[in-house]
Amino acid sequence: MKISIIGAGHVGGLTAMRLSHCGLGEVVLIDVVRNLAQGKSLDINDSRFISKQNSHIRGTDDIRQISESDIVIITAGLPRKPGMTREELARKNSQIARGISGNIKHLCPNSIVIVVTNPLDAMTHLIYKETGHPANRVIGMGLSLDCARLANLICEELNVNINEIEPCIIGSHGEEMLPLARYTKVKGASLESQLEQKKITVIFHKTFGRGAEIVQQLGSGSAYFAPSAAIAELATVIASDEKRILPVSALLNGEYGLDGLCIGIPCVIGKTGIEKIIELELNNQEREAFLKSAASIKKQISMING
Repeated sequence: MKISIIGAGHVGGLTAMRLSHCGLGEVVLIDVVRNLAQGKSLDINDSRFISKQNSHIRGTDDIRQISESDIVIITAGLPRKPGMTREELARKNSQIARGISGNIKHLCPNSIVIVVTNPLDAMTHLIYKETGHPANRVIGMGLSLDCARLANLICEELNVNINEIEPCIIGSHGEEMLPLARYTKVKGASLESQLEQKKITVIFHKTFGRGAEIVQQLGSGSAYFAPSAAIAELATVIASDEKRILPVSALLNGEYGLDGLCIGIPCVIGKTGIEKIIELELNNQEREAFLKSAASIKKQISMING
C-alpha cells in the first residue's frame, strides 16, 4: 500500500511518523517548502532501529510523487491563528485545495482521500467536487478528533478508564458541532445518567473551544499530537479493512434530511472508504441543532465558491 501525505508541517510530519510505526506500507511525505519533507523523512527514518519498524518514508517537494497512491492525506494549508475562525480560513485554503485536487484527479484517480485542512467540512466538499472522486472515497477527518477531546474531558471529570468511554458528536468540525449526551456512553450507560446537565454543558463547551484554547496557549500554530493520532487511526482502519464505525465528514444524499453536503456523522469505514452511513434517530431539539450546524457549513461553502 502507498500512502501520500501532502503537507509536512507539524500535523503532516507527525502523521508520517505514526504511520511508519504502523507499518502499513510505503509512505511519501510531500511539501512545497524545499527540503522540509526530505529533512523530516530522514529524521523519522533514523528512528526505525529504535522503534523496531522496518518501514521507510520518502520526502519530496514533487507533487507528482503521489502517483498511484492508495490513500492521500491532505494536511496542507494555513493553520488557524489566534482569533481566527474556521470560516476565515475558507478562502485562504480553498485555492491550495483546488491545486492539490487537480493533481489527485490526474495522478491517483483511484485513491481514497483523507481531508484534514480546515475548515474541514467545506474543504471536504470542495475536494470531493474538484477531484471527481466517488463520495465514499473522500473523507473528512474532524469529528474523530473532537470525540477524542470529549472523551478526554469526560475521563478527567469522572476519573474512569478512557477506554470505557464512547463519545458521540455529529455536525460540523467547528463551533457548531453537536455532542449527543444520550448517545455518549460511559461503561455502557449514557452520559446523561452519570452527570448532571450543568456539568455536561461545561464539558461540551470545553470541547467546542479546545482547538482555540490550544491555539491560544501555543501562541503560534495549532494542535498536532491528537490530530495526527486521529489521522493515523483512520488510515489504519481503511488499510486494514476493519469495518469500524468512526465519526467522519461524509457527503449526505438524503440522510438526516440533507443532500449534497459534507458533514460529520458516524460511518462504517473499510477498504473502500465510507462503506455505510449510520443515521442516528434525533429528537426535535437535536435535529434543529444539526440543521444549524449544516447551515454554518453551507455558509463556508458559499464563501469558497464566491
